[in-house]
Amino acid sequence: MLEASSLQLLFQLAKGIAGQFGPNCEVVVHDLASNVPESSIVAIENGHVTGRKVGDGPSHVVLEALGGEQEKLQDHLCYLTRTKDGKILKSTTIYIRDDDGKAIGIFGINYDITLMLAMEEMIKQFTATEKEEREPEPISRNVSDLLDELIDQSVKLVGKPVALMNKEDKVKAVRFLNETGAFLITKSGDKVCKFFGISKYTLYSYIDEAKE
Repeated sequence: MLEASSLQLLFQLAKGIAGQFGPNCEVVVHDLASNVPESSIVAIENGHVTGRKVGDGPSHVVLEALGGEQEKLQDHLCYLTRTKDGKILKSTTIYIRDDDGKAIGIFGINYDITLMLAMEEMIKQFTATEKEEREPEPISRNVSDLLDELIDQSVKLVGKPVALMNKEDKVKAVRFLNETGAFLITKSGDKVCKFFGISKYTLYSYIDEAKE
C-alpha cells in the first residue's frame, strides 16, 4: 500500500483541486502497490461524476499499470473519456512512482465537459484535447462492466462476430485481453471462455500462443 505520508498528500491535492474547480471535477487516487485491482480507489472527490466511490475497482489505465511493462507507462494528459451514462470527460492520468520508478499509484482528474461541448465554438480553447479525433475511452463503474468492455473491444479488433471466428481470430482476441490486463480481474477466465466458446485449457494455450 502507498505510504501514509504519500496518501495524505494525495488526499489533500485531490480535495484542493476538486474544491478549486467545483462539482464537475472528479479527482481520484488509485493504490497500485497493494495489487488489489478490484478495490484500487482509495480516495475520490466528486465521485458523482462517474458514479464511483472509495473501494471501487479499476479503470483501463489501472489494469494497464498492473499488467503492463512499467518502463512503458507514461502520464496521459488531456484526453477524452466517457461514462456509462454518456457524459464526456476531459481526463488526466498521472502515475505516482517509487524510488525505483515503479508505478505505485495513479492520480486522476476527470472534468465533465458535456455541456461545454455543446458550446464548443465559444469555449474551444478550454475544451481542446491532444487527440480530438479519438473515440472517448469508457470509464467503468465496476470490474464486470470493464471486462465486458474489454471483450467488446477484442471483438472489434478482430472485426467479425464470435460465431465466425477461427482459432487465429480467437488467439488475437485473447492476446488483446491479456495485454490490457483483463485476466487480472477475478474469474475473468470463466467469462472469456464462455463468451468465446472455449475451454479453460484452450484459453491457457491461446494465452501461451499469444505471448509467443
